[in-house]
Amino acid sequence: MEHKIKVLIVEDEMIIGAKISLTVEKMGYQVSGIIPRGEEAVVNVESNQPDIILMDINLSGAMDGIETAKKIKEKYNIPIIYLTANADDSHFYRAKETKPEAFISKPYRTKELSRVIELALSRANTESVASIASQFQLKDRIFVKTKERRVKLLIEDISYIESDRNYCNIHSKDKIYTLAVTLKVIENKLPAKHFIRVHRSYIVNQSAIDAIADGYVVIQKHVIPVSKVYKELLAERLKII
Repeated sequence: MEHKIKVLIVEDEMIIGAKISLTVEKMGYQVSGIIPRGEEAVVNVESNQPDIILMDINLSGAMDGIETAKKIKEKYNIPIIYLTANADDSHFYRAKETKPEAFISKPYRTKELSRVIELALSRANTESVASIASQFQLKDRIFVKTKERRVKLLIEDISYIESDRNYCNIHSKDKIYTLAVTLKVIENKLPAKHFIRVHRSYIVNQSAIDAIADGYVVIQKHVIPVSKVYKELLAERLKII
């Protein structure tokens, strides 16, 4: 299943929010919500973490967009792009303190917004790759990011890893972890004596394999395809008679 990038729109003018939503959806992203107030945006982020936030600065309510961004940044490292009709110096320098990905004046150009979102996601993915690379230093475990913290995951508890474009789903014995990193990066960091690539989209823990058939393996009742190019290597590694 394709993982769509989730975009949260924080905008108190609902007509403008709806127009932004249509623009974002045409770009191929999923809009996780159109929120009019900063307080509601903070709650929404806690329950349904987006991949990126488009934030209006002049929000009605107790908090403006900049204060809302500060509150969110206290817990979550989510890229924020400011969209505002008020681009004066005082707002710009206040917004700058929250380290946003960009500061775009309204009315925005669709192409400009598209490029800024793409660059922000690319930068976030690069940071995740650097972070995940450092996580694989320990031989028997990794630390996987879940919401605002990282949890320990023993190597032996990983059953298989499935690629989903620029994301990977790590299937453990009792949970699935989704990381913004490519399968190639994970393959280079996992201990080769335990894990083997069986398909362009799958890496398996060889000790977790329950059954082997012609063209696939079974792990915890999940059927995982084995490509011809990896079939001979798998047979050799598992000492298939």
